[in-house]
Amino acid sequence: MVTTIDAFRDYLQKEKKYSPHTVSAYLNDIISFQTFNTTNFDQEDIEQVNYGQIRSWIVSLVDAGISNVSVNRKIASLKAFYKFLLRIKEIQLSPLLKHKALKTAKSLQIPFSEKEVAKVLDGLQDPVGFEEVRNKLIIDLFYTTGIRRTELIHLKISDISFANGTIKVLGKRNKERILPILPIVVEQLSLYIRERSHVESIRDFDCLFIAKKGLKLNESFVYRLINSYFSPVSEKVKKSPHILRHTFATHLLNNGADLNSVKELLGHSSLASTQVYTHNSLAELKKVYEEAHPRNK
Repeated sequence: MVTTIDAFRDYLQKEKKYSPHTVSAYLNDIISFQTFNTTNFDQEDIEQVNYGQIRSWIVSLVDAGISNVSVNRKIASLKAFYKFLLRIKEIQLSPLLKHKALKTAKSLQIPFSEKEVAKVLDGLQDPVGFEEVRNKLIIDLFYTTGIRRTELIHLKISDISFANGTIKVLGKRNKERILPILPIVVEQLSLYIRERSHVESIRDFDCLFIAKKGLKLNESFVYRLINSYFSPVSEKVKKSPHILRHTFATHLLNNGADLNSVKELLGHSSLASTQVYTHNSLAELKKVYEEAHPRNK
């Protein structure tokens, strides 16, 4: 018998085209609530719960030390589930109709400065061997294309067009986009492909980026790589692939790129997602304005 959770899984996979990781996160949240509901209210059927039961789950999560951000994400999973149940007419009203998200402190994503990025890349000016060549290319691809960590990890050799100077990226919800790559990065890609060909026992042969043992890179490895290269040159709290993506967008905007173009390069579905990057651009603009305007002299 197909349960509503099974049907929801199919919906996320086939219609929403979410990644396996995202689908798993949604289902884990829903099953977690189902377990809580069974234990505390002796009710396995979460289709017919009331908001009081959900509120009890929220309180238990907060009491367990779960951050408001994480709680909001779990409730977002539950909200998506009940929205699906409404769609297939399993319920008439969502128990989360009037729910308001928990308040969270907005954390400012501070990008690397142009000097910090230059220091890292200058330190890799003449990379030697497979790993150094690969590492420099990874940093440069993040900084010159703004791709996400998962997008970089899943790049295939066949995604590169040396003739056109582009790469094909598979983004969220399996949306493809073609990104231009700078001539200097095309050269680095050629060098890396040559170095890669000397790696013995390649297992994930189609993958562009591999470890020295021939396996596809994982997300934690890429995070550690970026952190290790930027820690010596930056005192910023966060030194991650996402900050490099943020840096890419901010530096483009600071140097005159328009918001729509940056939106397309980042693979955002709406301008609202891109506008978060304008904060630092406005700060830079204000600095230039104050230094240049005669009334401020």
